[in-house]
Amino acid sequence: MKATIVIPNINGKGWLKDSIESIYAQTEQDFSLIVVDNGSTDESLEQARSYCSRPNFTLIENGYNTGFSHAVNQGIALADSEYVVLFNNDAFAEPQWLAELIRTAEQDPKIFAVQSLMIRHYERDLADDAGDYVTWMGFACKRGDGRKVDRYTRSKRIFSACGGASLYRKSILDEIGGFDENFFAYFEDVDLSWRANNAGYKNWFCPTARCYHICGASTGAVRYNAFKSLQSGRNSLLLPIKNQPALMLLFNSLPLLAGYLLKYYKFHKQGFGSAWDQGMQEAFAILREGRLGKRRFRWQDLPYYLHMELWMIWNMVPYLWYRLVVVRFHLK
Repeated sequence: MKATIVIPNINGKGWLKDSIESIYAQTEQDFSLIVVDNGSTDESLEQARSYCSRPNFTLIENGYNTGFSHAVNQGIALADSEYVVLFNNDAFAEPQWLAELIRTAEQDPKIFAVQSLMIRHYERDLADDAGDYVTWMGFACKRGDGRKVDRYTRSKRIFSACGGASLYRKSILDEIGGFDENFFAYFEDVDLSWRANNAGYKNWFCPTARCYHICGASTGAVRYNAFKSLQSGRNSLLLPIKNQPALMLLFNSLPLLAGYLLKYYKFHKQGFGSAWDQGMQEAFAILREGRLGKRRFRWQDLPYYLHMELWMIWNMVPYLWYRLVVVRFHLK
């Protein structure tokens, strides 16, 4: 089997069926499909059950919301294929999507993840996500969010692949581990890609693997709500601590502190301060209890750590350009 596609679902009655049908319409048919349902109370669970008679289809019913990371890990654990592909239940793939992801991965065995060009479903001239990146101040950002889709036509290395529509090489997943379930939802894909970077692997953007994404359909968080604010409070603290060695954290302590103060101000100003504070408290509890699985420092990984450091410093340039110029002047 070439690929295993994993779709996590919770209450996706308005889009799950179309998402699944877009998968079955692929030109590349050497795949199995796993839907992991996290306690849906709407018709989407019955929609998923209706495919159980199909070959190479598996439905996992959790009965409650176990979180994105746990759900996709269940699918990954069942995968017996060269690649694992994650796909959101509110995303819809073009027919060449899977073939293009696989073609890109096969160009270099060091490629761990391949990111789709995710396009806004209701604004198809605008990108939703063309790869994620992390700045020196600890901000995890979506590349291309809200900008003209025709800006993103070049295949290139990226800091992180978005777990909403990306391919992962199974052998490297087995080596570095799956999604960290301390990250219930959000930033878990950035953590995984960062771990791959630290181990000397690459994450790649494939502009010809196109899909359309509603964005936030299951969580109700296009921007922020209480749920997403809590996740951000917890995971934005865990992300750099987990992926930066001690000296790197010390060197970055001032920009990281500035970033957290800005986030504190932003979330409290937007009315989600208590949720964000709760997330931070959960992060401190995870650290106190020693539950954060931090990769041990290895001298042979030093060049990769240095590369990540320089990359995060450089990422301040597109971040500030977007915030101070693009957003301010409504540029696309």
